[in-house]
Amino acid sequence: MNIPAPRLGTVLAVCRVHQLATTRTGFGTTAIDKRPVDGPASVLTYGVFGDVQADRENHGGPDQALYAYSQEDSDYWTAALGREIPPGLFGENLRTRGVETTGAVIGQRWRVGADVVLEVTSPRVPCATFAERMGEPQWVKRFTQAGRIGTYLRVLRRGKVQAGDAIAVEYTPSHGITVGKFFSNPTLADVNVLQGLHDAGELTLSAHYWPYFARIRQQAT
Repeated sequence: MNIPAPRLGTVLAVCRVHQLATTRTGFGTTAIDKRPVDGPASVLTYGVFGDVQADRENHGGPDQALYAYSQEDSDYWTAALGREIPPGLFGENLRTRGVETTGAVIGQRWRVGADVVLEVTSPRVPCATFAERMGEPQWVKRFTQAGRIGTYLRVLRRGKVQAGDAIAVEYTPSHGITVGKFFSNPTLADVNVLQGLHDAGELTLSAHYWPYFARIRQQAT
């Protein structure tokens, strides 16, 4: 029996906070200003060592330890906005190439470099702080409509990562629901599948899903 080789991508940059800032929109302190680091960086339970989660309730915690965004989606925005999208501009910790981020299946596992194992958890939801950073008209609406949202990841195995490391997709759940699908077009069937897998212990969902599940169920009645 032939076992297919893991699909491979590449880490183009590892980013962490450059400096904290106070938002003009009144949402407090933000660590969205992330920039590439030189050399290896340790990845721990709460993300890249030396990074900061200024708002763990909405954009942090172990279920959102890292945010990955692909170069392919960045290239889309470069063309759409007529400006470069350097690594870290979207607040991402990992800029990747050759591996789906928006198209990553919830619960998918990646091996990054020699040691680090990450698990796809949930989509990134754009907010006012992101809009302030970008300075683009109706940015939250545009980002939402484009549906190129990237993915949050939890750390299953800690270690070091650096630019140039390979990303191997080692496991993909058979349910097939991607973070992009759940963000852009969630259905009651999606909710029931994900909830059932979570209840059975076959999938560990972030607590961020529960309000969305409740809303989708309410809309379906």
